[in-house]
Amino acid sequence: MRLPYLAELRLDHRRAASRLTAELPGLAGLTHRARPTAAYVARLTTTATAAYLVALMVPAGTHRPVLAPLTALLVLQASVYQTLRAGLKKVAGVTAGVLVAVCLSELVPYTWWLLGLLIAGALVVGRALRLGDDLLEVPISAMLIFSATTHKAAADGRVVDTLVGTAVGLVGGLVFGRLRTHPAREGVADLAGRLAGLLGQLADGLRIVPDHATAAEWQDQASALYGEIEQVDDALRQAEESARLNPRALILPSDELPAYEVALRTGLESLEHSALYLRGLTRSIIDSTRVTSEASPVRDAETRARLADVLGQLAIAIRTYGRLVQTLPTGDTAVESQLAAQLAQTHHKQDQLAAALEPDAAKHGSDKTEWPLRGEILAHVDRIRTGLRMVSFPRQDHVHQRPLRQEAGRTATRRHGDRHVAADHRPASPRPPLPDRPPRAAVPAEARTTFSGEK
Repeated sequence: MRLPYLAELRLDHRRAASRLTAELPGLAGLTHRARPTAAYVARLTTTATAAYLVALMVPAGTHRPVLAPLTALLVLQASVYQTLRAGLKKVAGVTAGVLVAVCLSELVPYTWWLLGLLIAGALVVGRALRLGDDLLEVPISAMLIFSATTHKAAADGRVVDTLVGTAVGLVGGLVFGRLRTHPAREGVADLAGRLAGLLGQLADGLRIVPDHATAAEWQDQASALYGEIEQVDDALRQAEESARLNPRALILPSDELPAYEVALRTGLESLEHSALYLRGLTRSIIDSTRVTSEASPVRDAETRARLADVLGQLAIAIRTYGRLVQTLPTGDTAVESQLAAQLAQTHHKQDQLAAALEPDAAKHGSDKTEWPLRGEILAHVDRIRTGLRMVSFPRQDHVHQRPLRQEAGRTATRRHGDRHVAADHRPASPRPPLPDRPPRAAVPAEARTTFSGEK
């Protein structure tokens, strides 16, 4: 009589342990995040100081060339390509503003209404040059030069300081710019761990009949994975961006870096699909908790036990999958064999689950078999398993630069429209929202195919 109580007690302990495990990486990651912050501060400080010292040695510069380190701070970006792009836009904005102010100051004296016209004209010029975030550089430079008593000296000094700051910023981008592949690789591994942890939590929770609140909590955790997927996608995009015009990328073989990036993105897509199907599975479990008859899939002890076994084995396979992604594109034969064995064992347990989920009209009645829910559960499990197969991974000798660009352009649709990305990576449309579950009409045929034992 005390067994249900003990099972619930063990489940509470597992939930508390899983929450503690989820919090510990955040505490341990403080030191890990402090290292990039220190490197970021040192990189900007060194570049800005060097720009000031170089500007002091240029005869045509100003007496205190603070504009040079300011420009260097604004120009220096995370990648060489972004630094070059920001530097060109900065120089174009300052030069345009200086030219507009010098031309106007030679014709008319300084008055407040001419200053207003100058600001309006400078903004129009900035819009015409498509400077984007650097649009205000045109009116700022124009106002400073137009209000100066010696227009020629002020214009020369501002242009020289801007050129010096831009040049030093570009040098800093070449020196400090690094290939940002390691954060992307860690992000994919962490996502696999989070997904495996949630699968393990479902496997533990299904040892007893889950209530609606527990199933809803599982669905919320599955939905929360979407935010982490976006972060990993950002890390992958930064890795691809860091390789553009980076001298360090020229040291690597011509096909190694594209193959590495495509392998990581392929792994991310597989994990994203698994998270989507896992959310659909949690939705099916929620619907099953609402069924009060014995035909509910989650009310049968044998069905719950076999579903828990499959989910637990899938959690093990996804952790191995995350380890395997770290070894690509070269791969690791031992890890591949381990993943293949785990997926084969998962398939065997899935067949046992299919037998338990098969509708029994004699037991539950012809109108109370709940076969749509049973088919949905089995379909989601099968999709998660088949998405982890190695056939989806490209090999290094089959990956070239052109497919990488096409893949990067195709996956750019993941980004929301309000994200600031480069013009050639801007998505055509935002990512559609995650569906709650596949349509009901598509389940029966797939369920019958899977129940029949087809491999």
